[in-house]
Amino acid sequence: MGKVRVPRLETERLVLRRWEKKDAVQLYEYARNPHVGLPAGWKPHDSVRESRMIIDRLFRTNVTWALVDRVTGRVIGSIGLEPDKFRTNIRSRELGYSLAEEYWGRGLMTEAARRVIRYSFEEMKLEALMIRTGSGNHRSQSVIGKCGFAFEGTLRRASRIFDGTVRDARVYSMLREEYEERCAAELVEETEDPAAPVE
Repeated sequence: MGKVRVPRLETERLVLRRWEKKDAVQLYEYARNPHVGLPAGWKPHDSVRESRMIIDRLFRTNVTWALVDRVTGRVIGSIGLEPDKFRTNIRSRELGYSLAEEYWGRGLMTEAARRVIRYSFEEMKLEALMIRTGSGNHRSQSVIGKCGFAFEGTLRRASRIFDGTVRDARVYSMLREEYEERCAAELVEETEDPAAPVE
């Protein structure tokens, strides 16, 4: 599979850019942590070489961004869009992400996810966006809720992860019209003057 176009995106605290092979060291620094990979069902990285392979074979063949801390310039996470295996014949993608543990609890993944959601609907012109997470992955569920995804249900025995464990998956989605309604509501909130007299 060939390389795909990954545009540079920015948020208040992050730069989202294409992964480069030279990022392997910084990817390994956070991806070797079992607290990062295990809740999402992927194996902690064993070496910089493995991280480099993940960048080349997975990140650079999908629409996947490296999350870069604006202040330090350090790669602290990943966010990407993969094909939606559950929906056919419509424009839909699956959102996935990971973040270095020392950056948890700051709202950074919610910030990144909202920017990618915007890109998905406004630039890629998607009809739907979905996301799956394990029942015990409460941090991911928090991000999903803050971003406005709707819970569809639990897919029982959804996948067998690297260690042979079979896991259920909580499935969420956002439709284009739901994204547009949310944007319109936020615009109204921003333009309303709370100090204006009520007649």
